[in-house]
Amino acid sequence: MGPHPAVAAIRLAVRRALHDILDDYGRTPGRAPDERPPSPLVLAACSGGADSMALASALAFEAPRLGLRAGGVTVDHGLQAGSDQRAADVVLRLRELGLDPVESVAVSVGRDGGPEAAARDARYAALDAAAERHGAAAVLLGHTRDDQAETVLLGLARGSGIRSLSGMAAVSGAGGRYRRPFLQLDRQTARKACMVQSLSVWDDPHNADPAYTRSRLRHEGLPALEKALGKGVVGALARTAQLSRDDADALDAWAGRAAAGVRDADGNLECAGLRALPPAVRRRVLRRAAIEAGAPAGSLFARHIEEVDRLITGWRGQGAINLPGRVVARRQGGRLVIRQG
Repeated sequence: MGPHPAVAAIRLAVRRALHDILDDYGRTPGRAPDERPPSPLVLAACSGGADSMALASALAFEAPRLGLRAGGVTVDHGLQAGSDQRAADVVLRLRELGLDPVESVAVSVGRDGGPEAAARDARYAALDAAAERHGAAAVLLGHTRDDQAETVLLGLARGSGIRSLSGMAAVSGAGGRYRRPFLQLDRQTARKACMVQSLSVWDDPHNADPAYTRSRLRHEGLPALEKALGKGVVGALARTAQLSRDDADALDAWAGRAAAGVRDADGNLECAGLRALPPAVRRRVLRRAAIEAGAPAGSLFARHIEEVDRLITGWRGQGAINLPGRVVARRQGGRLVIRQG
C-alpha cells in the first residue's frame, strides 16, 4: 500500500525539485565531464508550520534516494516571546526526521519597508548566510499555491505592473539557490500530509493577526473573492502568476537588447531612441538604468519610473527627478543622464 495521496503529492513535488537541482549541480562550470561531484547538500527552510514541516519531511525521505544530503535551517525572528524556544523545538523535530546539518539562526528585524518586508529581508539574509556556511547547493522553501495567489493580489493592489503580478518564481536567488516545489500544491495538501504522518506543526499567530496585510488578505480578502467568484480563484491567480512571469521575462529580454541600442558613447540614454520604444520596454530600460546607477531595486516604484518616463514623453523643460539611493535623472541636450549625486 502506497503513501497517503497528500504525502505522495508532497514527495513527488520535492523529488522533481531535487532532480532539477542535481541536473544544475552536474553542470557546474569548471568541472570535468568525468569528474564525480561530491554529494550536494540541500537545506529545507523550516518555520515549524505545516507547509515547511511537510517540505522537510519529504526532503528527508527523497534526498537519500537520490544520493543527496539533506539539512534544515530555521530562522528565529525574535518577534514573539519564547521564539528562541520554538526555534529550538523546530531544530529538534528536523533532527528527528534525520536531517543533518540543522541549525537555528537568530536575526534582528529592522523597520525598512514595514514589518513584513523587514522580516522577509532578515530571513533571506540569514538563509543566504546559512547556505554559504554549509556549502548548500540549494534551499527549499515551502510556499504553496495559496501563498502565490496572495502574492499576486498584493502586487495587484500595489499597482506595480506585470512583474509584481508574476508572483514568486519556482527558482530564484543567486545561482538559482532558492527552489519552491509547492507552488502547484494548495496549503491544505501540506497540512493533510503533516496530519497523516503525525508531524507536529506550529501555527504562527502572526498569520492570523489582522495587523498584517497578508493576514487580512488570507482570512478576509480571499474568502470574500471565493464567495463572490467561486472556489477556483486561488488556482486562477496562480495561473495568472505564471502567464505574467512568462510575459515579463520576454519583455525584460527585449529591454535588455534595446538598452544597448539607445546608449551613446558615454553610456547616456538617447531620448529619441527611447521614445521610439514601446512603453513597456522603455520603462524597463529606465528602471534598469536607475538600478545600475545605484537606486535600490526594492525602493524603486512604478511612480518613480513614470516621472523619469515623462522626461522622454512629456518633455516641457522640467528639472531633475530625484530617485531612491541619491540617484538623479535629468535630460540634457537630447540625452537622459542617470547618475548618483
